[in-house]
Amino acid sequence: MAEEKTTQPSATEEKSPAPSFSDEALSPELGVNVSGHKQELQRNFDLLSLCGMGLTSGNVWMALGGTIVRSRYNIYLWRPAAYLGPLPQTVAIYNGGPPGIIYEYIAASVFYWMIGASIAELASAVPSSGGGKKTLGPHFHTLGQAEEETVYHWATITAGRYGRACGWFAGWWNCLAWLLALAAQLQIVAAQSVSMYAVMHDGFETARWQVFVTYIILAWIACFTVLYMNRTLPSIQMLGGFLVIAGVFVTIVLCAVLPHVTHKGYATNHSVWEDWQNETGYESNGFVFLLGMLNGAYAVGTPDLLAHLAEEVPHPSSNLPKAILAQFTFGFLSGFCYLIAILYGITDLPAVLTSTYLFPLTEIYRQAAATKPGTIGLLLLALLPNLVSCVGSYITASRCFWTLARDNATPFARFFAHVDGSTHNPFRAIVFSAVFATVLGCVYLGSTTAFAAFVGSFIILSTLSYLAAILPHLLSRRRNVTPGWFWMRGATGFIVNAVSCVYIVVFIVIFCFPFSVPVDAESMNYASLIAGGLSVFVLAFWGVRRGGYVGPRKVVLDAHVLAKDAI
Repeated sequence: MAEEKTTQPSATEEKSPAPSFSDEALSPELGVNVSGHKQELQRNFDLLSLCGMGLTSGNVWMALGGTIVRSRYNIYLWRPAAYLGPLPQTVAIYNGGPPGIIYEYIAASVFYWMIGASIAELASAVPSSGGGKKTLGPHFHTLGQAEEETVYHWATITAGRYGRACGWFAGWWNCLAWLLALAAQLQIVAAQSVSMYAVMHDGFETARWQVFVTYIILAWIACFTVLYMNRTLPSIQMLGGFLVIAGVFVTIVLCAVLPHVTHKGYATNHSVWEDWQNETGYESNGFVFLLGMLNGAYAVGTPDLLAHLAEEVPHPSSNLPKAILAQFTFGFLSGFCYLIAILYGITDLPAVLTSTYLFPLTEIYRQAAATKPGTIGLLLLALLPNLVSCVGSYITASRCFWTLARDNATPFARFFAHVDGSTHNPFRAIVFSAVFATVLGCVYLGSTTAFAAFVGSFIILSTLSYLAAILPHLLSRRRNVTPGWFWMRGATGFIVNAVSCVYIVVFIVIFCFPFSVPVDAESMNYASLIAGGLSVFVLAFWGVRRGGYVGPRKVVLDAHVLAKDAI
């Protein structure tokens, strides 16, 4: 790999709308990656560690378990009724009951497989695409300005002459989504930790400040891990992948065996597969089914997760699609088996619905294990991979923000675009992510409803960013990029892209509906308000910064300039 150097772009380079690199502009020693930038980050990840991060940060089975019982105000924020007063409809299981959860998960997974295929196709095509008949000519490699193969520069490329504006919005939507996802992940682990303490101490009363203190400690421990353990991050992610696989296997076995050992018995086949329950207040069961798909969408809705590491893995054109396939395949199968195991383990549904534990799986595990040590053991199997997932969320969120900063798309862009020479990572962008998460933690301490509104916009913002990349790709008849290692040929690509776009448009609207009716100020779904407000900010900042915003870059495909493992 080319020698690492940490030079900052000059003011002239920052203002340039679309700089080109050639042999005259860059020496062979610098090494250019497929984003058109000098290779600054070390390629520490291989295919195995990349898959480990996909399993850990994707963590479908844990996301599903955590959202079975949740606040209807937000699928990421798990709050007991004790915080809000009596709420008869506070759980996801009311969107059809156990069979609703299973079938809604399957339906959401099918659509996200299509979105994932569309994302994998772009991730593979961009690093290896030649110019072909494109406007840049046959000798140029058309590229966005991101450090990784993200929706940010995919949107820039696929949208053609509208690429700069389209890429701007896609990049910001995606970045904001991952920053909010980081805060949500930290809150999840904090709630798990406090709930485990509550299990071991009868009569312990949980309070919001306890979660907040745990949240802050976790936020900065994970931050320092990403800051100063850059070379060990791949090993940490491989460990996380092992914990996810081992955790779901052991959990499924225990949830299947313990009810028999403790003689507590299992739920009936009818209650798991057939007993449809619509307690949302909506009259249409079909609409309730569609609304309930949000639970599955949260669990599997991170198809771009691994694409944010394209500059840190060799040969991303082939490795990224392989890793995305592994993430989705294992995620779906593990999630499906896990759902069946825990749904058969629920013998006292009213106790689950009225539980005051902050982490919703606590009561379900308590029923399955019937002992405190057994409950703690099951919760620990969920906690350990989630701790690693916090590290993965930091990696993704900080890389997203650094990408935008490097192209002069953020406030104080030159400051945040810096890559530290000693740690070989975007040090300042990582710290910014921690500060952002800390601020949201303070919001949680002040108002759980406000915190829920922010993190609840993750699905809307992330899917909007996917739409900004996939829809132009479809409308341009898939001609703006040259096929890569993975490419859906013929009508298959058009069908998959079209279904993905229709799903995103329809479900963005559906996911903005209140989770139940009647609605009051606290039970309202504010995700659309937050997503809309953040989009207005992005639009306003576009008006301020578009003159100095760096657009797509192009690289002459020359071995003396392009890093050897860049594609």
